[in-house]
Amino acid sequence: MLLRAVDSASSIRPDGRGESVELMETMKKTFETIATAKVATSAHEARGLGFLSNSDRITMNRERVLSDAKARALEFVKAGYEPPAIRTDIPAPGENILAALKMGVYFMRQGGFISDHEQKLAGKIAEVICGGNITPGTPISEQYVLDLEREAFKSLCGEKKTQERIQYTLKTGKTLRN
Repeated sequence: MLLRAVDSASSIRPDGRGESVELMETMKKTFETIATAKVATSAHEARGLGFLSNSDRITMNRERVLSDAKARALEFVKAGYEPPAIRTDIPAPGENILAALKMGVYFMRQGGFISDHEQKLAGKIAEVICGGNITPGTPISEQYVLDLEREAFKSLCGEKKTQERIQYTLKTGKTLRN
């Protein structure tokens, strides 16, 4: 989802710099979708949220999901599928957008709309989707983004409030606001 957002927004400016209005709006939308844990209630809604691409197939009958997925995987094998090369040319949104997102999170906390822990979570999400505190347009790799995400997740898993959230969600299927 993040790569699609950065790709679509950075294609607007050839230098991939983070100052464009289009990039900022795309990153805000991506950040909001992730930070608020939006869930799609249909495949078409999932496309609108950026979870699915236009080329992703949709199976309407739940009982056919596994068989359709297996058939599609076998089609790929027969066609000689090779996984794409890991991207190393993703223009990072960078520090300018990171600062704007963190400022928005700060104001949400000051307004009492989110808790201290939610502010911490949102800050980590912003750092990951912006590629860290780096110069806008700096080329980063998919592996770099995955490493940022893994490090943020590991650091949050050490937090008591994160553990409470995970436990609550597993028990109830709902999100704990702590």
